[in-house]
Amino acid sequence: MTSARLPAVGGPAVPTPTAGGAGSASAPGGLTGLTGEPASAPLGGTSDGATSHHATAPATAPVRRLAALLTGLLAVLLVAGSAVPAEAASGYRYWSFWKGTDGGWAYQQQGPAVHVPADGSVDGWRFAVSPDGGQNAAQPRGAADFATLCAGTPPQQGRKRVAVVLDFGTADDGASAEQPPEQRTACATVPANATSAEVLAAAAPPLRYDTNGLLCAIAGYPKAGCADQVGTGAKSDGAKADSSAAAKDGGSGPDLGLIAGGALVAVLAAGAVRQARRRRPR
Repeated sequence: MTSARLPAVGGPAVPTPTAGGAGSASAPGGLTGLTGEPASAPLGGTSDGATSHHATAPATAPVRRLAALLTGLLAVLLVAGSAVPAEAASGYRYWSFWKGTDGGWAYQQQGPAVHVPADGSVDGWRFAVSPDGGQNAAQPRGAADFATLCAGTPPQQGRKRVAVVLDFGTADDGASAEQPPEQRTACATVPANATSAEVLAAAAPPLRYDTNGLLCAIAGYPKAGCADQVGTGAKSDGAKADSSAAAKDGGSGPDLGLIAGGALVAVLAAGAVRQARRRRPR
């Protein structure tokens, strides 16, 4: 057949101090004071008790990095929480298109508006609930036997004969109480360049298409719907209008666990910022 979209977060760049002279020593954590104080100097001051504004950088830089990291994590959690996971469908209710081959059926890879069947071909159609993908769709239950299907239709000069097998499926395949018609066959005599869509229009009118050109009904069946999704979270044409109401019921809201996690990260980030401010020299 042819029925959901974060930059790296980093703190402000903090220059790594280098030794101010030959007499300087490395401070804890591998950083060296900008003023060249020895490692024995207390954090935020020099060995002689004088205050050094630069010596606070090693203490505040990790805190700032942590705050930036927590803020980024908060952004990730909020974006993830706002996304609604798509619910998988078990299948779609639609007309699948087949071609007869050696008495059996092969899924038609071309659409009916593109495929031009040869004289003596068999086109098959089956209405059913089938997975989207083609090969696993339900096949027509009739035999793809051109000789039998067109035995009573004589050939005509300049035209071609194409047999058509229509399988309307079962009552379980339908979306309502509408009963599917019995299986039927036809032998269409059409111009040599006719497409399978034109063959079908000649053999089983009326046809119904949606605004995108998707075949919805053959011989008037079904009366409503078009490739409706079936399964968990599925919506038919009649249910699509109720999607906004369903969202109000809470079915598509963000996960509460993610919200709680985001709130915790926000608290930790705020605490880290306050701690960094307390360490600043007065």
